[in-house]
Amino acid sequence: MTALDVGLPSGAVRVTTAWEEPAAASRAVVALAHGAGAGMGHPFLVGFAAGLRSEGFATLRFAFPYREAGRRMPGPAPHAIATWAAVAAEVARRAPDMPFVAAGKSYGGRMASMAAAEGSIDPAALVYLGYPFHAPGKPDRPRGDHLSRVAAPQLFVEGDADPFIQPIADFEASVAASPHAEIVWIPGGGHSFEVKGQRRPPDEVGAALAPTVAQWLRTRV
Repeated sequence: MTALDVGLPSGAVRVTTAWEEPAAASRAVVALAHGAGAGMGHPFLVGFAAGLRSEGFATLRFAFPYREAGRRMPGPAPHAIATWAAVAAEVARRAPDMPFVAAGKSYGGRMASMAAAEGSIDPAALVYLGYPFHAPGKPDRPRGDHLSRVAAPQLFVEGDADPFIQPIADFEASVAASPHAEIVWIPGGGHSFEVKGQRRPPDEVGAALAPTVAQWLRTRV
């Protein structure tokens, strides 16, 4: 574990990061952001990162400032965007010749998309694991208007039973309006890719998504 400085309006803060490399040469570096109510050490994210490394990708997990401060509720979006900018700079410092991929579970992925849309980061691709298109039961308040301003290829990995994207048609229309965007559906999957009737530890659930994401990345970066 290492620390990374993030510049916020109130001053610099330090967040924890975990840089891990595959056994063989890396194809790219995938930075992984956690969901709103979880942290960088959540088993799902740890399992997904391990799965990516087995596919030949280096990973950088990191914490947002609110989690570093011990809070469960996310801080202002500009704080998360500033964190993503610091992470992108750290990847460029550590691996200047490697493609940089921004990925995240739910909230973490949405913050990456906002950072890319406003130009705070310039990733080679973005991967969203359960994009929170709207709060459950509030489809009239979508969170996808900025997605069409993301120039890089985008992969949405989504459970078709996820309440954050119902009705699916509205979500699909928003993705279709975005350049170079695709959806991979997990049949029966919920927001954390849990499938009714199946009992799997979250680290296994995360690891199982890695081959699909890795295959897509190999054709994009």
